[in-house]
Amino acid sequence: MQPAVRTAPYRVLVVDDDEQVRTLVTWQLEAEGFSVAGAADGATALGAVEADPPDLIVLDLSLPRVDGLDVLTRLRRTSAIPVIVVTGRGGETDRIVGLDLGADDYLVKPFSPGELAARVRSVLRRCGPEVPSGRFEFGSLQVDVTTREVRVDGDPVELTAKEFDLLVFLARSPRQVFSRAQLLKRVWGSATEWQDAATVTQHVHRLRHKLEPDPAEPRWLRTVRGVGYRFEP
Repeated sequence: MQPAVRTAPYRVLVVDDDEQVRTLVTWQLEAEGFSVAGAADGATALGAVEADPPDLIVLDLSLPRVDGLDVLTRLRRTSAIPVIVVTGRGGETDRIVGLDLGADDYLVKPFSPGELAARVRSVLRRCGPEVPSGRFEFGSLQVDVTTREVRVDGDPVELTAKEFDLLVFLARSPRQVFSRAQLLKRVWGSATEWQDAATVTQHVHRLRHKLEPDPAEPRWLRTVRGVGYRFEP
């Protein structure tokens, strides 16, 4: 299988209370083709992730309002977004705690923006989605993105255009949880102000009945209670 061909730039969220650090990192990453957003504290970062999940997070540990380790802990309850921890804390204990909480890499300040960019590229290669652009399989589920055909145990499954789009979107970010508002924005190009988020629930319900052997105990399309939905490969 060939890896997915990505046309949109990877989106990176830089979380650091030092404006100069955010600016330098942003300049470097944007110069290398990344799309970059910034957050100066933990609470703002969590809100940004909930509103529109990035592809990777660069996270400082020493943050106001919500500490970086608390941010990482909360993220890992619902998300597998790659996280690179950057901090002025050089002690081994902080490094171990960050990695144990689910950080994908660790960089101690002061660091060069170029080195961070190299780490970002490395983590994205290692942790990025591996869903092929043409055809992918998860056990008995086969999806051909080019022909828009879906099969379960070799049998064709008829999906509507939006059901297919929803399935592929979730499968491209396995184990990442998306709220109904996020899915409405990313799949429908809409918002809760214009369209009822219940349409997402209805589409997930129909997908389960078409794809899952037992819709009451879904294998691929999982509900994260109080949060949203994720694809379990």
